Amino acid sequence: MASKNKLPITRPFIEQTDPPRSPKETLPTMYDLPSEDPEEPGLPDEFHLWQADLLSFTFRPVNYSADQVFVASDLNLYYDSRHPNWYKRPDWFAVVGVPRLYEGRDLRLSYVIWQECVRPAIVVELLSPGTRAEDLGYTRQAQGRPGKAGNGGASAESTDGPPSKWRVYEQILAVPYYVVFDRYTDELQAFQLAGGYYQPLDLTESKVWIPTLQMGLGLWQGKYRGVIRQWLRWYDASENWILTEEEREREEKQVAQRQTQAAQQQAQEAHQRVEVLAEYLRKMGVNPDEIES
Repeated sequence: MASKNKLPITRPFIEQTDPPRSPKETLPTMYDLPSEDPEEPGLPDEFHLWQADLLSFTFRPVNYSADQVFVASDLNLYYDSRHPNWYKRPDWFAVVGVPRLYEGRDLRLSYVIWQECVRPAIVVELLSPGTRAEDLGYTRQAQGRPGKAGNGGASAESTDGPPSKWRVYEQILAVPYYVVFDRYTDELQAFQLAGGYYQPLDLTESKVWIPTLQMGLGLWQGKYRGVIRQWLRWYDASENWILTEEEREREEKQVAQRQTQAAQQQAQEAHQRVEVLAEYLRKMGVNPDEIES
């Protein structure tokens, strides 16, 4: 998603021709158009919304009850009580060990770390052209050098104004796991906090297992919201993809249908056996209808 203090990305002017060029070449994208708020270049697109929903629907850590799990997307995350107006807005994050509702009764309008006192267990950023550099730990002074273990993408960062996402997640909030997914290349990157800095994890089959949650996060090729592509979703200890509510209901209906069909088949086979026995008795001169039950 777009973040503050970033200019919208514009494409070069394309001269109109006769016949006209394809609209795909000439129409602006969401990254070309500014928001009504000049400090907010844009809002999440459909992929950001749907991908975040899929992450939320499949996030079910077995070692925490549902009422002790909070997940959010595009929600202000306030991280520094000395600068209460500073915040980051992760594309998706999860906190475990906190009430699902604030003080047990209210939906949160934001997540304020000095009130909650529990840091996120994981943050996921979905790369966009306007936020790619910051999401990957590139800093202004580093001139495009990515954040790496040992500097955390923050050693060369300016101290003027709010710190970068990478610095906040790594050094201020100390989020144990940070995951970045590029939907344009289907590249998944994951980092684990070790020694105070993020260390890149070697992923097997584009999957990362998170022991503290007893769950894994990986790329799934499938159909969601009518779109077939690589989606980021959670899987369990048996490496089965965790089902959404809709998928569970559909699977339960299929199981019920199979059970009904099996019962009907058994009843039909039992009826056929009775008919065969009755025919045998008739051949033996016995009327089966006269046999007392």
